[in-house]
Amino acid sequence: MILAPLNKLFRREATRTTRPRVPAGERYYVVGDIHGRCDLFDALVEAIEADCADSDSVVTHVVLLGDLIDRGPESAGVIKRARKWRKKRPVRIIAGNHEEMFLESFQDAEVLRHFLKHGGRETILSYGLPRKEYRKLSLEELFERLPEIVPQADREFIAGFEDMIVAGDYVFVHAGIDPNLPLDQQRRSDLMWIRERFLRHRGPLPKVVVHGHTIFDEVEEKPQRIGVDTGAFRTGILTALVLEGDQRRTIQAVEKEGRIKIKHKELAQ
Repeated sequence: MILAPLNKLFRREATRTTRPRVPAGERYYVVGDIHGRCDLFDALVEAIEADCADSDSVVTHVVLLGDLIDRGPESAGVIKRARKWRKKRPVRIIAGNHEEMFLESFQDAEVLRHFLKHGGRETILSYGLPRKEYRKLSLEELFERLPEIVPQADREFIAGFEDMIVAGDYVFVHAGIDPNLPLDQQRRSDLMWIRERFLRHRGPLPKVVVHGHTIFDEVEEKPQRIGVDTGAFRTGILTALVLEGDQRRTIQAVEKEGRIKIKHKELAQ
């Protein structure tokens, strides 16, 4: 009769020791898709900075999972805030599919057409182009003017975003990974665009994938992946996943009725 309780205890201990971990002495703040919501981003930056106040004993890292721009009203402001934050602490940024469309819009007018339909209009307006003037421009005219509307420094900043970041038992990407390929053989297009082939996969993956790109009502925590895009431009909720040791928690900037509040939550262990 004693063996059954002991077996349960040993199983619990085994589970604890095999939980995914980030490197010892490090803490990661992994932020989901911002999509032009500079108000939420500003609030979340302040909350993360306050949370870092107790981090003297650990090295802190910030990772933005891409799609900083489009859809929301202040993409230019988000880029400016990210550049400013990077001067204060290590902030690494993953390239999202919207950043890819944005940069390619300077090379191809047909890509620009597609970009404008998927939130790019808001991005261009955020750089100070008057709405009335925007409406008068043909696609070809806008394509010609785009380099003067968006500063070269911002384009170079976005072009420097990364594809993938590994931290211990975790890997951070924008959209997901191809479940059939090792990490060193992943295609950039999948890292930015993949959806169903990745989301439907139920088997093991090389590491626990922390990703954005697909909106969930709440952080979606699965054994092999964690989705942290809570739809900031649509829901008013911007999420940061905090990883330290084998622990997980979230910090969220939540807008409701014009006011933004910060919410902290421990995730299930």
